Amino acid sequence: MARKRVDLDRRTVLKGAAAGAAATIFAPNIVAAQSKVIRIGMPTILSGRVAQLGTSSRNAIQMEVEKINAAGGLAGRQIEMVIRDSKGQPQEAARVSRELVNSDGCEILLDAEASSGSFAVQEVAKDLGVLVMHTNSETSSLTADPKIRIPLAFRSCRQGIHDAVVSGAYAAEIAKAKKINRWGTCSPDYAYGRDNTQLFVEYLKHFYPQAEVTMEAWPKLFQPDYTEVITRVLQSKPQALYSALWGGDLTSWVDQANIYALFSQMEVFAINMADYTVLTAVKNLPKGIHSATRYIKTYPNTKANAEWGDAYRARFKEYPTNWSWENWVGIHFIAEASKKANSADGKKIAEAMRGLKIDCPFGADGTVTMRADDQTVIGYAIGWGTTISGEPYVPEVTGAKWDTILQLEAEWKKRNNYT
Repeated sequence: MARKRVDLDRRTVLKGAAAGAAATIFAPNIVAAQSKVIRIGMPTILSGRVAQLGTSSRNAIQMEVEKINAAGGLAGRQIEMVIRDSKGQPQEAARVSRELVNSDGCEILLDAEASSGSFAVQEVAKDLGVLVMHTNSETSSLTADPKIRIPLAFRSCRQGIHDAVVSGAYAAEIAKAKKINRWGTCSPDYAYGRDNTQLFVEYLKHFYPQAEVTMEAWPKLFQPDYTEVITRVLQSKPQALYSALWGGDLTSWVDQANIYALFSQMEVFAINMADYTVLTAVKNLPKGIHSATRYIKTYPNTKANAEWGDAYRARFKEYPTNWSWENWVGIHFIAEASKKANSADGKKIAEAMRGLKIDCPFGADGTVTMRADDQTVIGYAIGWGTTISGEPYVPEVTGAKWDTILQLEAEWKKRNNYT
């Protein structure tokens, strides 16, 4: 596949001319401009079933980098994004990341991979000593485990342990009200799916000890046919089912499960359902699926969030996704830390970013913080609700309390020797 590059600052330099011709005609000007350019490499998934992860990440970055460049860039240096397709393959994510630094001259990595690729990107960043912002990977150990954590790696996206506390508490309340004891799980068979599901079950039982998992299903990532999995679930007859499937996999699973009327036979908790990339793609969205809020423009219910969602939709003809807001957070943390440090140097940005709080449309209180001790974001809005078949898709959301999340997270870290 031909390499794709998003060169945001050159649009103003080239004045709309064709890139190839203008690069020759205006070569001296471009060389002069590039003395201030800082390249940020972005490995992500731009092909295959979950290409929406990459395209919606790229779209958000495009919008925000244009704003940051208009405000002066990183300490006076204009940002040039260099974006590569990893095709959802960890080994390709590692190769592309190394090439972005060594061949393309990128000084910072914005890792917009799924968890399956982010651990590979982390190793490259560790080896090359470059600042990396993980914008999509939610596997808790990436930043929680001190054996994996590195000084120049930060995470701007939600984290499994945070979701697990909120999810377990919400599901426990439903279980108590409806006397649901028998549970099944159906999640993708890789780091994120295993981590997320194990933590959900742990906190479901924490809040509702009567819960018992009577069956587990682990479909492969990007599996095309879920008939066998759905049949197993139905034969096991759980009262409730939890799933960490996401993106195109979740869409396919819901469409296929609809054929067997699965959603009328049990309570379904699909943590990644409430994201427009899934909500708008399912052929017949069932009413009453429980989901965490990934990205919907009505939660948090603020003017800033709604306006950002509408602006994104007006530009790209579709709503943003969970990955979109997480990339917003990542690039703005880099920009604000650069401003604080008055530098575009990755190590100085990293130092300024630890403990930094920034205004954010997706924060529970309008802000998010880059926690200093493990370099991961906290304070973002999390809630759960149930689906309806059309807009606003999740009309009522039960929001989470961060004091509870942080208390239980601290206990979890201690149990796992992560402190």
